[in-house]
Amino acid sequence: MTTLETVAGADRRPDRPPARRDRRSWTGWGFIGPFVLVFAFVFLAPLVYSVHLSLFRDQLIGGTTFVGLDNYQQALQDEQFWSSLSRVSLFLLIQVPIMLGIALLVALALDSGRLYGRDFFRISIFLPYAVPAVVATLMWGFMYGTRFGLVSDVNDALGVSLPDPLSPGLVLASIGNIVTWEFVGYNMLIFHSALRVVPNSLYEAAEMDGAGQIRVITAIKLPAIRGAMVIATIFSIIGSFQLFNEPSILQKLAPNAITTSYTPNFYTYSLSFSGQQHNYSATVAIVMGLITMVIAYVVQLRGMRKES
Repeated sequence: MTTLETVAGADRRPDRPPARRDRRSWTGWGFIGPFVLVFAFVFLAPLVYSVHLSLFRDQLIGGTTFVGLDNYQQALQDEQFWSSLSRVSLFLLIQVPIMLGIALLVALALDSGRLYGRDFFRISIFLPYAVPAVVATLMWGFMYGTRFGLVSDVNDALGVSLPDPLSPGLVLASIGNIVTWEFVGYNMLIFHSALRVVPNSLYEAAEMDGAGQIRVITAIKLPAIRGAMVIATIFSIIGSFQLFNEPSILQKLAPNAITTSYTPNFYTYSLSFSGQQHNYSATVAIVMGLITMVIAYVVQLRGMRKES
């Protein structure tokens, strides 16, 4: 055997035994198996069942009948659905920038190192997120009341008549205030965590170049947390389209301002549990899910392009 053949033979490694390869592949499935089962049970199965429901309709004559895409055609022509969608879209366009802007300012203030009592403010701002949405809505709902609560006390103490926060013209802004109060701390934590991993060398280089605080924020901090800002925006968009707890609870206090079709989620809930229209409710939910998915995906693409 020549020297070249000896080297070539030494470089060849024996194939791994088939039994060992099978054992390793089953070990991987053992780790991800529980997640796959839970994912299929709580996400895929309800989704498939909802699609199945949306293709049928309960009729007085004939019972449950296959109608194909008729329910989707009805949803696209449903004025109540489009009215609720336009309402949450307006809510999204106004409330989300305000909420994320406040969260970003707070995160920048905490990261600056010039805020006295930084740990106290960080916990205090995050604390409302720990309050359940139902409790927070009830608390703010009673404060909004003109016959009781904070607004009523101010009117009585000062002898004035403040606008009713639960009136038809202000109730959407009142809901936006509740959501902002709840989730500013959550988004602040996302931004602040992203700021904490920015390399100190960038700040040192900016200080050597004589850059001020505004220049450091615009040139270093904001570009560094752009990914976190995109994630927070996507979460906020999804949350806005899923708006349910606040209007459903405040409806008891403002029945003339909040209807059963005030938001898409509230509309699907009312269709299913009050109107017993389970098939059409599933259709509206699927249409709303598709709209949310498309908008979130577009925002993600735009964020990734700017980041690249």
